[in-house]
Amino acid sequence: QVQLVESGGGLVQAGGSLRLSCAASGHTFIRYGMGWFRQAPGKEREFVATIGWSSASTYYADSVKGRFTISRDNARSTVDLQMNNLKPEDTAVYYCTLTQRGISTMVTSVDFWGQGTQVTVSS
Repeated sequence: QVQLVESGGGLVQAGGSLRLSCAASGHTFIRYGMGWFRQAPGKEREFVATIGWSSASTYYADSVKGRFTISRDNARSTVDLQMNNLKPEDTAVYYCTLTQRGISTMVTSVDFWGQGTQVTVSS
C-alpha cells in the first residue's frame, strides 16, 4: 500500500520561507515522478511543481517560479519543496504526489496523493 506522508507546513508571515517534505513508502516503482499540488479554500486543486526520477526535469507553475524549488532523494524516497518569499495567495493545503509514469502537471494523471499539509501565509 503506497503511502505519502507530508510534513513541514505551518503559519508564516509574507516574505518568509517554509520547507515541505514528503516521504513515500510501500511501493516498488522505478523512474516515478513526484510533485506538489495545492488547494486553497473555494478553489480547485492546482499544480505547483513536479520532478522526474533523475531530477533533470523539473516544472513549476508560473505563480511559483523563482520562489519555490523542488528536489528529491531517491535513496530515501523523499521529495522536498523549498518555498521562499511566500505570499498570502500561497495559502493552501499542499499535497505530495507520486506518478508512476513520470512527471505530472495534471490532477487527473496523478496516481497517489498524500493527506495534505496546511500552509498559511499572513499579510
